[in-house]
Amino acid sequence: MRTSIATVSLSGTLTEKLTAAARAGFDGVEIFENDLLASPLTPREIRARCADLGLTVDLYQPMRDIEAVPAELFARNLRRARHKFGLMSELGADTVLVCSSVAPEAVDDDALAAAHLRELADLAEDFGIRVAYEALAWGRHVSTYDHAWRIVEAAGHPALGTCLDSFHILSRGSDPRGIEDIPGEKIFFLQLADAPLPAMDVLQWSRHHRCFPGQGGFDVAGLVRHVLRTGYAGPLSLEVFNDVFRQAEAAPTAVDARRSLLALQEEVGTAEAKQPPAPLTPAPLTPAPLTPAPLMATPAIPAPVVPTGFAFAELVTADAEPLTGLLGALGFARTARHRSKPVDLWQQGEARILVNTGAVVRRDGAQLAAVGLESPDPGGAADRAEALLAPVLPRRRAPEDAPLDAVAAPDGTELFFCGAGRGARHSDWRADFEDVGQPPAAPGVRRIDHLALTQPWHHFDEAVLFHRSVLGLDAEDSVDVADPYGLQRSRAVSNPDGTVRIALTVGAAPTDDTVHAQHIAFATDDVVAAARRFRDAGAPLLPIPANYYDDLAARYEFADGELETYRELGILYDRDEAGGSLRHCYTRTVGRVFFELLQRDGGHRGYGARNAPVRLAAQHAVRNASALGGG
Repeated sequence: MRTSIATVSLSGTLTEKLTAAARAGFDGVEIFENDLLASPLTPREIRARCADLGLTVDLYQPMRDIEAVPAELFARNLRRARHKFGLMSELGADTVLVCSSVAPEAVDDDALAAAHLRELADLAEDFGIRVAYEALAWGRHVSTYDHAWRIVEAAGHPALGTCLDSFHILSRGSDPRGIEDIPGEKIFFLQLADAPLPAMDVLQWSRHHRCFPGQGGFDVAGLVRHVLRTGYAGPLSLEVFNDVFRQAEAAPTAVDARRSLLALQEEVGTAEAKQPPAPLTPAPLTPAPLTPAPLMATPAIPAPVVPTGFAFAELVTADAEPLTGLLGALGFARTARHRSKPVDLWQQGEARILVNTGAVVRRDGAQLAAVGLESPDPGGAADRAEALLAPVLPRRRAPEDAPLDAVAAPDGTELFFCGAGRGARHSDWRADFEDVGQPPAAPGVRRIDHLALTQPWHHFDEAVLFHRSVLGLDAEDSVDVADPYGLQRSRAVSNPDGTVRIALTVGAAPTDDTVHAQHIAFATDDVVAAARRFRDAGAPLLPIPANYYDDLAARYEFADGELETYRELGILYDRDEAGGSLRHCYTRTVGRVFFELLQRDGGHRGYGARNAPVRLAAQHAVRNASALGGG
């Protein structure tokens, strides 16, 4: 029998995946949509490349959330499908995988699902394409292969069949003997995968993936409260099996563990009160009467002081010119210089960037070394950090310099607690800078929208706990993002109004902390105008493959000329369920740093996770081209 492999099963760019499949002796491939979107090759060029390698394109996948939806949504789905079928014709793929819907709009109506799939198959047949309908194990209403087959059978269309996937069938405990009831000609595709048996899941989870309280999703605090109500007076003890912890250094892991218990006790309400030490006074000759003195208890852990904004982001570099060239093209102006250090302040609107040429720099060049956080109580923020085992860092400074307190995040980034005019300990940091006579530029950029910090692979969970407990930020759900060479894991933390957002990311491989750079995202009211100014200043934006914009045309309707503008400038687009939109674009990377321009409309609070695989692939392409001398 012929053999095939899905490109999603392999790492690397699409070209690398196709070459690997051919060299391994496969006859064909399934093209995963994200691989195509991130490829600089056109569909016709991909088809030619496959032919040169002796590969057939056996399947294009996946097409999601098509059937059993309201009429207006189904009409949009057909529009999307028509575009995809045209693309498949260029690609040379004659079968498309349609997954059972997981959309919240989908209804439990087999007759409607069959009617929609029959109409989809009618359209596909016009392009010479077959539709293979697959039951996802987590499908909203269709989750078993026999249910999917009943719908296909009811639709009764020659261009509609089923796709059988061993994982989806066996993971649900379905009886595969029923497959014999399906006519062989109606099984359009067979996908094979293995997995640990379900009986092993909890054991594997327990032995390898436990974490400290506050790093996962369990209600540990609620459990502890129940235990304490019994009168338990013993210790709170951690027993954590975790492969990452067992490979990391013991000392920082122990600190992380202890911090988790301190934060847990705070949440439970059992943090012990501190009492001030008794004054050292001579004992009286006559004993004083034994009267109780009032206790002046102070909480062991000061209350959270949530930051209210970004005061600055500090970049360190041995060669300032590439960075300052980018900043100048973005519209920033050099407005001030530190009195005693080789540090320049670049500003636009409320966005402030410090460029430090006097610090020790890693071999891979410029990097984000420090962040200034605006705080309503810098002293209280520092006290809380110390109580949670993040001591204030020693700093060398001139007597006249503002005595700012800073702590180190798990990745080594220094976090400064900044205030303005709040006494000696909380002096305004900007007083350390002398005006160089250049006023701030007119604000095309308004402020820093968010920062993205790559974490060492073994410190990711620690970083989330640190930012939640020490800084009082809220953690969003963890997101996995496809990278050409693996997966990135990302989790954002933010304050309630979104004026402080930090995306914590761990690279695609344990040793890969250089390719996945740090970045600073700037908020603008008009990203198209900002991108044009940047390009007109002679600075290149990150090039985005044309396939990405073909996909946008299938997913959304745009005003005349709008999509062409995005294509011209390399602007990416995303829309959330509430109708909010995000438009954003990226500069090239300098050292480990790149910048993002973004425009949020309609209350969009996301970070463009859907676009991240395309951006990452584009950055890899630029890096590889530079390594080969291609600029």
